[in-house]
Amino acid sequence: MALAWAWLFANAGMGEMSGEPDMEGMSPGPGPLSSGYLLSTFAMWALMMVAMMLPSAAPMILLHARIDRGSDAQRSRDSLLFVLCYLVVWSAFSALAALAQAALVAAGFLSSRLAAGSHVMSAALLFAASAWQLTAAKTACLDQCRSPLQFVMRYWKPGVVGAVRLGLRHGLYCLGCCWSLMLLLFVGGVMNLAWIAALATIVFIEKIAPPEWRVDRWLAAVLAGGGAYLLVN
Repeated sequence: MALAWAWLFANAGMGEMSGEPDMEGMSPGPGPLSSGYLLSTFAMWALMMVAMMLPSAAPMILLHARIDRGSDAQRSRDSLLFVLCYLVVWSAFSALAALAQAALVAAGFLSSRLAAGSHVMSAALLFAASAWQLTAAKTACLDQCRSPLQFVMRYWKPGVVGAVRLGLRHGLYCLGCCWSLMLLLFVGGVMNLAWIAALATIVFIEKIAPPEWRVDRWLAAVLAGGGAYLLVN
């Protein structure tokens, strides 16, 4: 996590990912549909997902390691597999996000900051995220992410296969809970460090807050209000 955040700090605000020339008269970087652009964009998204999602998954990871009754070597192996399989799910999401970014850049829908080029597009993303917050699928996924003990006790199995299945299962529930919030990176700017940190904090709070606080519902209202504000300004 620390290395991922360090990379984000080092590369925040970089302009070469847009595929546009940095100065008038200079040749542009690789086109958005080139293999070089896609690979670097995928790496960027994958590192962002490590930085943003592992903190909120830490309680689940630590609990998994605590209840494992194997040897120290087995516990380390199973915990590593759990984390890697969790990240495999978010890596798949990163691949799709990289393709979406490339397509949006090629179509001219993203600014040089890799943010939505119009208020209408930003508002649409905010409304979509708000609507997902109110769905039964979002609630079901959030319930699984919010209760580490209940989740691990229900699905935990010993050994390599158990760790792989649990990591993938938790990754899928986490993806179902947070995918729409991750797409809001296109609203504030994909490499806007403050926006990245804000979204990571929101995800963390939503997962650890007691259900009676209804953070998901409050967040839906805030997102809808933000979308409405953009439409009238």
